[in-house]
This record gives sequence, structure tokens and C-alpha cells, in this order.
Amino acid sequence: MASNGRGNGGGGGRSKVRGARRPELRLPELRGFEGGEVEPDGDYDGVELRELDLAGQDGAGATFMDCALTGCALDETRLRNARFLDSRLTAPRGVGTDLADATLRDVEVTDARLGGTQMFGSVLERVVVRGGKIDYLNLRQARLKDVVFENCVLVEPDFAGARMERVEFVDCALKGVDFSSATLADVDLRGAVELGITAGVDRLRGAVISTAQLLDLAPVLAGELGIRVEE
Repeated sequence: MASNGRGNGGGGGRSKVRGARRPELRLPELRGFEGGEVEPDGDYDGVELRELDLAGQDGAGATFMDCALTGCALDETRLRNARFLDSRLTAPRGVGTDLADATLRDVEVTDARLGGTQMFGSVLERVVVRGGKIDYLNLRQARLKDVVFENCVLVEPDFAGARMERVEFVDCALKGVDFSSATLADVDLRGAVELGITAGVDRLRGAVISTAQLLDLAPVLAGELGIRVEE
């Protein structure tokens, strides 16, 4: 099992944090997308969708395998129950994209500019989200395994009820995150350059934070435990 090597070693008896396994994409030679719109339950294999306006289109239940989506507009695009397998999404942008109950496996998402993306109930496995900014990402009741958020900004992400295993936050800002009712295992928050938790601080069992982050979270932890701090 891969490890990020950040855990506590030596004879202290404390095990290392298990690091996330990243996808290893090797896309084949892609052909251009010839359809005018994505279709419900569509089957797309080895296709590149480049600089397309997919706003408002319905691709619910579609499967994208060995595909690249580059610079596409996804405003209110319906991709509920869609499957992205061994694919790369570069510079997706849009508000209100519906990816509820979707599956992302061996996927790279780079330089996203998204707002209000609905991914509740989705499954993410071996996924890297690198760069960009995502506002109000809804991952309620989602399952995340081997997922890395790297060098990105997440504003008020909602992980309520999510199951998170081997998830890393590297050089990214977490602003107003909600971990209510979430289940965490080997979730490494030490690399977050900003960590603001508005709900669910009591669900951090299974996460690893730094000493500095612990001090920053002290007022929230005290409030959760009902501790009154006075000078």
C-alpha cells in the first residue's frame, strides 16, 4: 500500500498515514467530438470535447471513457449518474453543474472554475483535483477513496455524511468546510494552507492535522466541547 511518508515513524507505536493512490492516465489518440450535444446514456470512448458550450445539455447516465474535456462550459449541464473513467477534465467552468450520483474513477480535473456543483451521492476513486477554484461543492453522502485536492481553493465545500478514505489536501485552501456526520479514514489535512471548519469538527477522528492547525481550531474545538475560555 502506498504511503505519503508523512506519518509518525519509529517506536512510538503510531502508524503512518496511508497516502492516496493517484491516477496514472495514458490517454490514447483522441478523435474530435462530432455530435452537437451530449446525450442521455450516451457512450463516448476516446473522444475529445474541446472548447464546447455544453450549458443546459442533458448527458445524464452517459459514460466517458478515455476522454478529454478541455475548456468546456458546463453551466447547469445535467450529468447525473454519468461515469467518467480514465479521463481528463481541463479548465471546466460553469455554475450549477449536476453530477449527482456520478462516478469518477482514474480522473484528473485541472484548473476548474465551478460554482454550486452538485455531486451528492457520487463516487470518486483515484481522482486528482488540481488548481482552480470551486465554490459550494456539494459532496454530501459521497464516497471518496484515493482523492487528492491540490493547489486549489474550495469555498464552503460540503462533505456532510461523506465517507472519505485516503484523501489528501495539498497546498489548497479549505474555507468554511462542513464535515457533519462524515466518516474519515487516513484523511490528511496537514497540507492545507487554510483550514476553516464551520461544522463537523467532532467528526475529525481519522484525520491528521498539524500542530499549527490544532491551535487555529482550538476555539472551534472548545466550543464543540462546551469549554469556556477566559483570560
